[in-house]
Amino acid sequence: MFTRVEAVPREIVLPLLKKMKKWNSPSGYRAWIDKHPLGPNVASFIGHSDMRARAMGLHQSVSGAKPTAAEQQVMQQQLSEALDCGFLGMSCMTNPWDRLDGDREWSKPLPSYFACSAEKKPLLEILRRRHRIHQSAPNLITRVNVIGMALAGAGIGREALRTTLITMMDLKADPYVLQLTNVLAWFANKVLRGNFRWQSPPVPFQLHYDGWDSVLFEEFRAGQIIRDAAKDLGSRQKLLADADFRKKFRKDLLRKLAPKVWHRDLADTLILACPDKTVVGKSFAQVASERGVDGIELFLDMLLRYDRDIRWQTCLANHRPEKLAEIMRNPATLMSFADSGAHLRNMAFYNFPLRMLKSVRDAELVGKPIMPVEKAVWRLSGELAGWFGLDAGIIKEGKQADLVVIDPKRLDASTDEVKLQPWGKGFKFERLVNGGRAAKHVFIAGVEAARDGKALPALGKKRLGKFLESTL
Repeated sequence: MFTRVEAVPREIVLPLLKKMKKWNSPSGYRAWIDKHPLGPNVASFIGHSDMRARAMGLHQSVSGAKPTAAEQQVMQQQLSEALDCGFLGMSCMTNPWDRLDGDREWSKPLPSYFACSAEKKPLLEILRRRHRIHQSAPNLITRVNVIGMALAGAGIGREALRTTLITMMDLKADPYVLQLTNVLAWFANKVLRGNFRWQSPPVPFQLHYDGWDSVLFEEFRAGQIIRDAAKDLGSRQKLLADADFRKKFRKDLLRKLAPKVWHRDLADTLILACPDKTVVGKSFAQVASERGVDGIELFLDMLLRYDRDIRWQTCLANHRPEKLAEIMRNPATLMSFADSGAHLRNMAFYNFPLRMLKSVRDAELVGKPIMPVEKAVWRLSGELAGWFGLDAGIIKEGKQADLVVIDPKRLDASTDEVKLQPWGKGFKFERLVNGGRAAKHVFIAGVEAARDGKALPALGKKRLGKFLESTL
């Protein structure tokens, strides 16, 4: 379920899971976590796709079948057990882009996508009764089911169900979406009396690609076909050379009215690495212009010739500072959705709290404040902990001493750096990481775990963090 969606290499992840997986239930997972020397604290949702596959079997869970009464009961038992163990709630996925890897159900949407409202309703009622959270992502193609999610969380005549969706952003492709997300949040909270929050990354949404290898290719049919050919270089090359496929790709790329997240503007790209060094630092459109050829044809030619060896990037959203400031101030947003630890070669927003603090501090210095710095700190700590129901995020006598000491003078250009770095410990894989040197000290449970960006001996050896149970 994970490796194609998040572009994490299956050949690395699967052997690790086979080696370390020692649980077959939420309580077993919690016990496994509790006996290991955690560095950071951990909080978890249980995935609806995981529960559905466990109850129905993987094939049935992605076949369009409805669960039997017995299978529905298994899902409800799994959810209740997870909540008993302190899980925050249930996380669902309704976006059809996110597809399966592996040998059994290759390219099928995730199990949660196939669930109807009748299946989800009793699960959501458990969450409501237990005061826990429904986390989800809407269908980014139709975008209509987001209204149903808001209605399901309504608090008219009953307790509101805490609902958080991904994500509020200022999209280049569809700028109107930002206003629609604002209207929906107002409707959900004011009219329906809900407890609804968007999750929002408070940074420009920069995406990196290894050739065609990104989930954003899944949002249109021709891109999905390329991704479906991921296992076989020969098939992929044959596909990219096919004139009929190229016509379909062009039609999809130029489609004006289709909802989209990727703007598909080849002039708004930057080639980062390529065997042909003459194209590095240029956009695909610029290279096409220099060579006197069509931009889309050149793009496909380069994918055909270099495959994953051509690396490029573009900014999808949050590119306008004034709109990003509005998102940071919006009370219906939670400053989150980093996707840290996933999309290992596509995204790097690990340090979004530092980058938000830099934006707030810089705006204050030029006399155009976004918010007071202390409010920004609260939005990145206490507010998140309070809404998600975590015993964290505040400094108070008797609380666990989890502290990050930040030097404002070090919130410089290095904070925005993104670079590839070896994953470590023998893995032949490079992942994106963030730069920056602003965090002078990191304390977990009162023990210094890192200093000036370098791990100290206690990290990974001594148990510092813990599983944070829901306090809701």
